[in-house]
Amino acid sequence: MSAGPPLPGSVQVNGAWGEEGQTVVEVRLYGKLRRCAEDRSASSESIVQVTVGEGDTIEDVVRKLGIAREELGRNIFLNGQLSALTREVHDGDRLGLFPDDMSLLYRQYFPVHE
Repeated sequence: MSAGPPLPGSVQVNGAWGEEGQTVVEVRLYGKLRRCAEDRSASSESIVQVTVGEGDTIEDVVRKLGIAREELGRNIFLNGQLSALTREVHDGDRLGLFPDDMSLLYRQYFPVHE
């Protein structure tokens, strides 16, 4: 728990803000994207909590984390569903981000959710 409420769009690592009414998305980072997490160890889960606003999309979350679009692969999962960057995020969502150098085998079998 933080000492006070965070600024809009701020990021906290390995723990939710705990403030009532705060909209938080849990982001799991993989591969070289782990650099955006406090614990970058390959044996850790590299989870980051990101505050989001109404109407924010996956692309907005990626931007808040400071990840360049070129580094992000096509394998983006929101709540276990392969998703487009334009998909909106909501409180409590779980987002998995994979870098461009980690590809998903059999990607064609997963429908992309917009």
